[in-house]
Amino acid sequence: MEQQDTKPVFGICLGHQILSLVIGAKTYKMKYGNRGHNQPCIHEGTRRCFITSQNHGYAVDAATLPDGWSPLFTNANDQSNEGIVHDSKPFFR
Repeated sequence: MEQQDTKPVFGICLGHQILSLVIGAKTYKMKYGNRGHNQPCIHEGTRRCFITSQNHGYAVDAATLPDGWSPLFTNANDQSNEGIVHDSKPFFR
């Protein structure tokens, strides 16, 4: 039976990586990382571009996301994953 009092989960920066590791996805060390402002990220649902500020040296390998999870944002410069979302529950980053 599905629990009715499910709370939304939102992870930012390191929280995104921790949530990804908890669900079984893999992370990898980036050669240079994504640092600074004006980093373009594409929202997968709408293909709309958002300009973001980033400072991370590791990325989530979107190919290792388990069933039920999908990429939410992708960095337009290097195609690294910048966000994930659960397909039916209120878990996202």
